[in-house]
Amino acid sequence: MASIKQRPDGVWRARYVGPDGKEYAKHAKLKRDAQAWLDDATAAMQAGTWVDPRTSKMTVGEWLDTWEAGYAGNRPGTVKSAATHLKLIRAKFGTRQLRSIRSSDVKTWMAELAEKYARSYVYAIHRRLAQVFTDAVHDGVVARSPVSRRTSPPAASQRPYVATTAQVWALYDALPRAYRNMLLLGAFAGLRPGEIAALKRSDVDWAAPSIEVRAQHDGAELKTEASAGVVPIPGDLATMLKADAGESYIVPGVFGRGVTAWHLNDVWATTRATIEGLPEGFRIQDLRHYFASLLIAAGLDIKVVQTRMRHASPVITLRTYAHLWPDTDDTSRAAVASVLSARKSPPGADPEGSSLASAD
Repeated sequence: MASIKQRPDGVWRARYVGPDGKEYAKHAKLKRDAQAWLDDATAAMQAGTWVDPRTSKMTVGEWLDTWEAGYAGNRPGTVKSAATHLKLIRAKFGTRQLRSIRSSDVKTWMAELAEKYARSYVYAIHRRLAQVFTDAVHDGVVARSPVSRRTSPPAASQRPYVATTAQVWALYDALPRAYRNMLLLGAFAGLRPGEIAALKRSDVDWAAPSIEVRAQHDGAELKTEASAGVVPIPGDLATMLKADAGESYIVPGVFGRGVTAWHLNDVWATTRATIEGLPEGFRIQDLRHYFASLLIAAGLDIKVVQTRMRHASPVITLRTYAHLWPDTDDTSRAAVASVLSARKSPPGADPEGSSLASAD
């Protein structure tokens, strides 16, 4: 519904009802100006590019304020990560109008970031920017997002470094005894640093050896709902953990009162630097890759590996570790050959392959 009428004072009033069901109006001294405004709005609605005129001049910084307030209900770690990304986005685009950002602007910025940060981090910032603009489109603040696959930087490599068994034991021997359980929990149970720091003696079933993952350090929530669960462990591992465990925590630290994930990372960085062949950025978290490689090498299927890694979806497991599953030419040949062999000699067939008829 749209109309133009002249008021008693001679001013022309154009009005229409937007896609959101609300009425919008503009006053102009000349009828042609009012008509031009109405025509533009009508064309935008027909093309699907209409946005609320009250927010069309919103800056990136103003929208980020709104977006961040709505995002605050997520997990603390997730919110903290987003805040770091938003700080960079504000610095680059904060004062510009949201609708003024073009795909070329995004591509240029990604190239600038690639000179300062790791590929994985630049990719994460691009994903955050895409999330911010997608929500802006959904709220009707902008007509379309300038962020797409065309503006995306290269994704980080999905093939993480997997330490050798020799490197794992070298790390174990090099760590102070009060921190050795950190390596055992990461490499042979797949725990994350925050989970390692929070693990208590009461979380371990010593009789039927298993570890129940309940929380991260400082009471932080687990990464995902799938992160909570029971990890079965062999008796030998339970014995090693018990030997160096503190009165309350499995990784006691030098004072026996437990540690924080930050302190674990500090001790780890010092120790890692002494091990030959390990990448400079090799983290405690990367011990999980070694754990996954052990499970896959043992012949466990994708569902079991997903469960033991406590991934939310098998897609995550495959995306990270698909290359570790055996897929050789000989394996595929053997699979096909077994079916062909069965066809050549079906039950009840003679050597020539014809059915054996019984004599009457």
